[in-house]
Amino acid sequence: MKVLSIGEAKKLSDIPNIGQAMVKDLGLLGIKEPQDLQGKDGYVLYTKLCKITGVRQDPCVLDTFIAIVDFAHGAPARPWFYYTEGRKQKYVI
Repeated sequence: MKVLSIGEAKKLSDIPNIGQAMVKDLGLLGIKEPQDLQGKDGYVLYTKLCKITGVRQDPCVLDTFIAIVDFAHGAPARPWFYYTEGRKQKYVI
């Protein structure tokens, strides 16, 4: 299913860049529905996930969080790696 907006998504995996592993990670953060991403911050989600799991997550997880939160806030669907360069300039892992 190709989703053009967060309002069209029925489940998290309908959102671009979210597969089953990301659904599991989001579940650890209490995010169960697509609309739960609205008002969130990808950097905060990443930091919380690292604390919950006790492991520094791969930077691509942060890029994915940034991508899906941006999408939830109305941006067009973009691949997670679209956000990598901006993240590198803002947040050094």
